[in-house]
Amino acid sequence: MPTSSSNSKTDRALRHPRAWPSWFGVWLILALGRLPFPLLWVLGSVFGRLAYLMAGSRRLVARRNLEICFPESTPAERERLLRAHFGRLGVAAFCQGVAWSAPRARLARLVRLRHRERVDACIAEGRPVIILLPHFVGLELGAQAFSALVHSGSCMYQKIRNPVFEHHVKRTRGRFGGLSVERQDDLRGLVREIKRGTPFLYLPDQDGGRRGIFVPFCGIPASTVPMLGRFAAMTGAVVIPTIPRFLPWGQGMELIFDPPLDDFPSGDPEHDTARMNRIIEACVRDTPDQYFWVHRRFKTRPPGEAPIYPPKRKKRRHG
Repeated sequence: MPTSSSNSKTDRALRHPRAWPSWFGVWLILALGRLPFPLLWVLGSVFGRLAYLMAGSRRLVARRNLEICFPESTPAERERLLRAHFGRLGVAAFCQGVAWSAPRARLARLVRLRHRERVDACIAEGRPVIILLPHFVGLELGAQAFSALVHSGSCMYQKIRNPVFEHHVKRTRGRFGGLSVERQDDLRGLVREIKRGTPFLYLPDQDGGRRGIFVPFCGIPASTVPMLGRFAAMTGAVVIPTIPRFLPWGQGMELIFDPPLDDFPSGDPEHDTARMNRIIEACVRDTPDQYFWVHRRFKTRPPGEAPIYPPKRKKRRHG
């Protein structure tokens, strides 16, 4: 539990003049969130195309990911996909304020729940549920819509270094009863929460570093944290793959619930983790422009294998 001294330190950081630009950023995001959704789509798409021209290192990472995952496509096809992806990133950025501030009624108008009955049936039976939610660009809005329209959920998150955004994101994610658990926290409380019936929104597909095991993703060994099968085994939860997908031209978003996984977990962590990656890969191929390609998914390599990405440029130190 945080101490009173740590809370006072956080309060001072939030009030410090150095935090004012961050507060301005928060207020700007909230103001944008009040705009009509079709306008946010247009503005975000334009912003994303401009970001494509300026985001040199992220563009290189995304291009390399597409080369690896879509080797059958031509360079021109992958470049069109890359530009479309940056457009969707811009839409997600401009819609952040909707996730942070939209009331339940607006979320109900914007987000269509496809096959919701698959989740409702499990909850009605009293069965714990894990929502397998890969890193698509609409993740933040989709997760907020789930808590607002289906059931308040729990999730793990990585602490944000900026104290203003950390404070605001934690507060807004709890607007509809959602529970955020930092990755470094004791997870026994999270396991108890899942067993009590709080759906767990599990984000599975970041580079697992040396904690992960190497299983294929798009045919490439990818370090993946083998926690989905463990969580399912510890809690007896049903796993439901779920995809948040922006609809074209600002028509809103779909939150698509796929059928629950049969015979899961198997008891073999490598088999279960490889199966999870195959499910994510199938979702990616269905909506390739909305997957989070700017992430260095293949950063950690098996021993003896060469790096996939060029090394990051070190920032020059002055003085």
